[in-house]
Amino acid sequence: MLHVCALEIDIRIPDSHSLKAKRATVKHLVEGCRSRFAVAAAEVGYQDQWQRCALGFAAVSGTPGQVETVLDSVERFVWSQPEVEVVAASRTWLETEQ
Repeated sequence: MLHVCALEIDIRIPDSHSLKAKRATVKHLVEGCRSRFAVAAAEVGYQDQWQRCALGFAAVSGTPGQVETVLDSVERFVWSQPEVEVVAASRTWLETEQ
């Protein structure tokens, strides 16, 4: 069976004073998560704001426990970054049929 979950993390980047500075932080987070945890990752909201960003991550596995473990690691990685403040995080599971 296929298990799919999406994680959305809304962050604030208080020291960002331009879109260029924001892009550098977002790139670090997105590429870091892609390479470390093999998840799909993208900026999904607040593209025109300097200090806000919504990041989306998706994980797929044969077991729900593995998906949870991967997304827990992604969330811990984002929380551990000193340059960002996590405003909210939510998960959405995709229902699949065999």
